Amino acid sequence: MSVPDTIYGLLGEHLGHSFSPFLHHALGDEAYRLYELPVQELEAFVKQENIGGLNVTIPYKETVLPFADELSPAVEAIGAANTLYRRDGRLIAENTDVLGFLYLLDANRIDVDGKKVLVFGSGGACKAVLEALRRKGAGEVLVVSRRGGDAPLISYDELPDHTDADVVVNTTPVGMYPDNLASVTDLSRFDHLSGVIDIVYNPLRTGLLLQAEALGIPHANGLGMLVAQAVRAHEFFFDTNIDDRVIEDLTAKLTRNATNLVLIGMPGSGKSSVAKLLSEKTGREVVELDRAIEEAAGKPIPAIFAEDGEDVFRDLESSCIAAAGARNGVILSLGGGAVTRERNYLPLHQNGRIYCLKRDLSLLAMDGRPLSKDLDTLRTMEQERAPMYERFADVTVVNDGTPEDAADAILKDFQS
Repeated sequence: MSVPDTIYGLLGEHLGHSFSPFLHHALGDEAYRLYELPVQELEAFVKQENIGGLNVTIPYKETVLPFADELSPAVEAIGAANTLYRRDGRLIAENTDVLGFLYLLDANRIDVDGKKVLVFGSGGACKAVLEALRRKGAGEVLVVSRRGGDAPLISYDELPDHTDADVVVNTTPVGMYPDNLASVTDLSRFDHLSGVIDIVYNPLRTGLLLQAEALGIPHANGLGMLVAQAVRAHEFFFDTNIDDRVIEDLTAKLTRNATNLVLIGMPGSGKSSVAKLLSEKTGREVVELDRAIEEAAGKPIPAIFAEDGEDVFRDLESSCIAAAGARNGVILSLGGGAVTRERNYLPLHQNGRIYCLKRDLSLLAMDGRPLSKDLDTLRTMEQERAPMYERFADVTVVNDGTPEDAADAILKDFQS
C-alpha cells in the first residue's frame, strides 16, 4: 500500500517498545517504521517532501506544530498533534487520540451526553479526552489533579463533593505496569456510576477497572483507543476508510496476545502436563509457580513446609504470584493451594483467563506433594477448596482423559 520511498512511521525521541509497527503492518503499511530522532534533527526530518504519514509521540507532540501547513480543529483545540500526514502537498497536523477515545466510548456503549464526568489527570491525554467529551455533549466535566486549581480543575481533596459523577476516566499512569493494582480513586464512594474508563492497557485490568468489574459498572481499558487511533491515522495517511470491525479484530488479537493462560486445580490434576502442551501449541513461555517459589526460597517445597511451615510457603507463593501475574502472554501453572488466599485472585485476574483443571480424585498424583497424603486427605481437601476454585476460575475443564484433550479444550475456549 505504501508508495516507494515515502516515509511512514512513528516519530519520537526514545521509542522503546511500541505497538505502532504491529498495528500499521497489520493494516498493510509495510513501510511503517520507528524514527528515533534528537530534537535538533526534528525540523529537517519533518520538512522532507517525501513524508507520507507520521505518528508523533512524546516529546514532540507540540514541537512539530510549527512545521505543519495546517492544523486540524482537534489540534487547534488541544494544542498537540499525534499524527502528521500529507494531502495535496500540504503537511497536516491531526490528533487521532480524540477519535480513538470517541471510538472507545461508542464501542463500550458508555453514554456521556449531559452526564457529569470526572477526568483524572491534567496532561496531554486529558486534553484529547476533554475534546472528545465536548464533541459527545458531556455535561459538567471536572479534571482531578494533585494540585487542583480553578474550574474545571479540582483537587483530590475535593472529590467528596462530587460523588454524584456519572462517568470516571483515568488519564494518569496510576495503575500502569509495574505499579499494578494501584488506583486513582475508590469507586465505592460514588453513588451511581454508569461508566469507568482507564486509558491504561498494561495491565489489561487496572486496579480501577477491577473495582469497576466487581461493582458491576460498565468499564473499558485503553487498548481499543490505542488501536482506533492507529487505524484513524492510517485512514489519514492513505485517504481511505476502514470498517470498525477491523478495530474490533485487532483489539481482540492484542488482548489475546497479552492475556495469560492461568491453570489452577487440585494437586496432581495435570496442570504441568497441560501447561507444557499449551506451550508447544502456542509458543508461549510456561511459568511454573512451584519452581519460582523454590528459586525464591533456595530449597525444595517439601523442605519449605518441613523447616518453615505452610504460612511461610503461602507468603512466598503470594509474592511469586504477584510478580508472575503482572506479566503478559505467558502460561501460569499454579500449585493446588494458590486459591486458599483470596489476595492471589486480583494479581492473577488482572492479565489472565483462569482455567481450573478438574480431575477425578482416584486419578490425582500424590508423590512428592506435602499435603496429598492419601485419598481421604485429598477428598477433604477437595471439599474445602471447591468453592475457592469456583471463585477463581473463569472456566472449568475436566481432565479425566488425556492432557491433549484438556489443552485443546482450553485453546478452543481461549481463541473463541
